[in-house]
Amino acid sequence: MSNGSAFNYTNKNVVVVGGTSGINLNVAIAFAKAGANVAVASRNIDKVNNAVDLLNQANANGTHLGVSFDVRDNDALTLGFAEIAKHYGHIDVLISGAAGNFPASAAKLSTNGFKSVIDIDLIGSFQVLKQAYPLLKRPTASIIQISAPQAFIAMPLQAHVCAAKAGVDMLTRTLALEWGIEGVRINSIVPGPIADTEGFNRLAPSDELQQRVANSVPLKRNGQGQDIANAALFLASDMASYITGVVLPVDGGWSLGGASIAMTELGDLGAKQGL
Repeated sequence: MSNGSAFNYTNKNVVVVGGTSGINLNVAIAFAKAGANVAVASRNIDKVNNAVDLLNQANANGTHLGVSFDVRDNDALTLGFAEIAKHYGHIDVLISGAAGNFPASAAKLSTNGFKSVIDIDLIGSFQVLKQAYPLLKRPTASIIQISAPQAFIAMPLQAHVCAAKAGVDMLTRTLALEWGIEGVRINSIVPGPIADTEGFNRLAPSDELQQRVANSVPLKRNGQGQDIANAALFLASDMASYITGVVLPVDGGWSLGGASIAMTELGDLGAKQGL
């Protein structure tokens, strides 16, 4: 392709919620490089503006947009998606990636702490899907939710995230059934340990721990943001037009067993630190 990508999204409208940092920013930039018009959204307006600058650098010919909202605030979501509708008219690809996390044992996790993660990860995901629904291009729109291995692997210090992300993946499966008749596809990507991301650095805060995690991955490396972006480019493309309702680990095989081993070690460390 002339845009240098294996995929061509020229004239496609892509919305990446949570797309101003980490994995989701990598995904947003990848779609821009593939020719798409990309809108990003998050709570922090400075991060939004910085992300739009990066999108313009990746694809100066695209129409890129930044909006600021908290996925827990449905009124703010309504305004944000109205702005997206004004600029784009419709959405070809929606990436829903808002997430919150912190390590805490269930015994010491407050009700508000548990609720805050449920509100961001699960209720926020539902509200994003509801707001985007009328704008989705039919019959070809693609939705990708960015999930987490906690959705199907029990992990110490992660009861709140495990519960929330399991719900996110069931939303994916349920809406694949409900919206498939309209030609709308929805899938989840489950990233493994991705280097240089805030979430990974929070759960494995030292170089030694991150190397131990890498050693627990069958491919013997931690992933890169581009690994997740590549999967998203594929799942949203016509090449994946018969794929929906899938929860796809992109983790170097980590979820086959290494994740449980690594998280047990991190849980032991958390216990020593009194988390």
